[in-house]
Amino acid sequence: MSGNQNSLQKSLNLLWLQSGGCGGCTLSLLNADCRNLFDTLHVLGINLLWHPSLSEQSADEARKIVDDCLNGDTRLDILCLEGAVLRGPFGTGGFHQTGRGDTMKDLLERLAKVARHTVAVGSCAAFGGVTSGGCNPTDACGLQYEGDAPGGLLGEDYRAGGGLPVVNIAGCPTHPNWVVETLAALGAGELREESLDVYRRPRLYADHLVHHGCTRNEYYEFKASAHKPSDLGCLMENMGCKGTQVHADCNIRLWNGEGSCVRGGYACIACTEPGFEEPGHPFGVTPKVAGIPIGLPTDMPKAWFVALASLSKSATPKRVKENAVADHQVIPPVAKRTRAK
Repeated sequence: MSGNQNSLQKSLNLLWLQSGGCGGCTLSLLNADCRNLFDTLHVLGINLLWHPSLSEQSADEARKIVDDCLNGDTRLDILCLEGAVLRGPFGTGGFHQTGRGDTMKDLLERLAKVARHTVAVGSCAAFGGVTSGGCNPTDACGLQYEGDAPGGLLGEDYRAGGGLPVVNIAGCPTHPNWVVETLAALGAGELREESLDVYRRPRLYADHLVHHGCTRNEYYEFKASAHKPSDLGCLMENMGCKGTQVHADCNIRLWNGEGSCVRGGYACIACTEPGFEEPGHPFGVTPKVAGIPIGLPTDMPKAWFVALASLSKSATPKRVKENAVADHQVIPPVAKRTRAK
């Protein structure tokens, strides 16, 4: 057997399907920090069987790939879903027909039974996301969650053949490297249940907060706040930023190696969290009670926040205060000796 055949035999077969969503996670994936996505997957030991947007197979060829997975002729190691599951109308799944004479809902249920690993790519596939917003006319849900409630399409107790629940690579869209690194961990057999957080998101990014590494942290420390999107100040107090509460490493692992939402002047809207699509207030506004933001930083008691905020504001340097409400640095840091003598 040739080296290439040997490599293919040992690789994990990945089938990627798309349902109720915008396809944005695939667009994001194409910006992964690698020279060529397909070569990278190959090196990681992953064989992409089919992707509805990236593969060249005809419709008939795609149907055969899916059928071969269902009947066991082709081993299905990783089933990836992008987009929410559409269960309507009335639980039939009829809003999303596959062209095979069945619905995507039914097809996913059948494929999930034979998959070694099942992965939800994006917050729609994980929790329902934007697709489930409003009155949810399509009865959209995630593979194993409906918002923050366990269940979804497959049920709370679902486990794939490899023993893991659905792996939720949440985000709207997902950071491309979250996807690649999760697939790499699956390919290496190193992703275990303890590698997932409480919402079964990979801890490789979910053990961080968006706040970590934020370039506005000095303004946050002094509670020197922005009043409009172009201001340099902290976006938490007035502009709706939830970066101190949201699990993601967006300001450590920069998007396209360049930036993040808050670095671009827009508040973190918590897109990796279940229910982010309906926060109960405009995304760019911070709801308050008696002048205190409702959404306080993770792990911080309200009384502590009030006391620290009051102290910080009273100690805010003029430089920080004036720069916070400008669209560029108005006053640079003072140069001073750092030696003891």
